[in-house]
Amino acid sequence: MAVQKSKKSRSRRDMRRSHDALGSASLSNDPQTGEKHRRHHLTQEGFYRGKQIVEVVKPVNEEKEA
Repeated sequence: MAVQKSKKSRSRRDMRRSHDALGSASLSNDPQTGEKHRRHHLTQEGFYRGKQIVEVVKPVNEEKEA
């Protein structure tokens, strides 16, 4: 099994990890609805590039009777 010759310093460890941070997701506006969504993903209403792809059924809020 390989054993390191000397300990890696915090500085070298952190320099190696400098590119591991996640960037923010880029957002787009749908031309049909004006809704913001992640790039290459559907909007909440089911639109993609101005066309309705998926028919979204909104759930009905039913009150529980106790």
